[in-house]
Amino acid sequence: MAKKFYQTHEYFNERFNVVGRRMGFKAITLDEWRVWRQDMHGILYELMGLDRMVKTSLNPHVTEEVQREGYRRQRVEIDTEPGVTMPFYVLVPDKVSRPIPGLIAAHGHVSGGKVSPAGAIEFPGVAQQVLEYNYDYGVKCAQRGYLVCCPDARGFGERRESLYEGDDCFLGRSCDQLANMAMPLGLTVAGMWTWDLMRLLDYIQTRPECQGQKMGCIGLSGGGLQTLYLSALDERVACAVDSGYFYGVKDALLNLPNCDCNYIPHLWEYADMGDLGAMIAPRPFLIETGTQDSLNGSRGVINTVEQFEITKQAYDLLGLPGNLYHDIFEGLHRWNGIAAYPWLDRWLKS
Repeated sequence: MAKKFYQTHEYFNERFNVVGRRMGFKAITLDEWRVWRQDMHGILYELMGLDRMVKTSLNPHVTEEVQREGYRRQRVEIDTEPGVTMPFYVLVPDKVSRPIPGLIAAHGHVSGGKVSPAGAIEFPGVAQQVLEYNYDYGVKCAQRGYLVCCPDARGFGERRESLYEGDDCFLGRSCDQLANMAMPLGLTVAGMWTWDLMRLLDYIQTRPECQGQKMGCIGLSGGGLQTLYLSALDERVACAVDSGYFYGVKDALLNLPNCDCNYIPHLWEYADMGDLGAMIAPRPFLIETGTQDSLNGSRGVINTVEQFEITKQAYDLLGLPGNLYHDIFEGLHRWNGIAAYPWLDRWLKS
């Protein structure tokens, strides 16, 4: 047995200190902010592989419809790229008499994909996940009068890859297999997820219930990841809620083991999460952080507060500090919703 291990962990910490975040938000004038945001948008688009995605006709079709308490649940499929199909649930409130806001409710890990935000507790294990993570936020929003789309991200639910087909892996994910196939071809898991949500926004705009209305995006954990990147890159997202995914990458991703979906080649050389949040400005953006969320890293909530302060600089510069809110609640890694639901109503229903 080796008595000493010659590891490179500390080397990477020091390297991050030297080369990290060279495109971080530092604008002090509106012109500087506009130039920075445009440049950062182009860099992020390229690093994530979005410039390599291939657009195709959506070809939407409804495959199933069931009545639930206060809403109808449709299962819909669209094509997001040639040969790439995304299934998702659409939750349609009962008695829709006028156009209503559209909302994407993105899922995270241990979710079974779309079924947890959609509250589909008839599927194995979903009831426990909904209870533990307060995961049925898609249902809660439908019951508040939103048309809600709950998609399967690539690698989850009905989109699990070949190594994860067994029923015992229903709540699992195949992010690692996706990343191993994608990165050598210039793509990333986060980029593919973001592209698919962009196409889902295209679809929502075709729904008669949402014509001319605002659209939002919400999500927990990996759903917060999807919300953050989509909102940073697509201004059609008029309001965003990122729960359990807004922390400095050094503490939470460099110094903690995490899923392959979090890692984008070269990204840390340019930006941290607070900078991605600054790209969302001035659109309304709420962040949820649990005080006992282990993903915050060894320093806890202070790690997320530091990133919030970076984002706040952009909202302050634009003269709209009230469009940004940090809901720090007592609890673990879970969706809170106490401040989030009124926030969505305020910005999407006005």
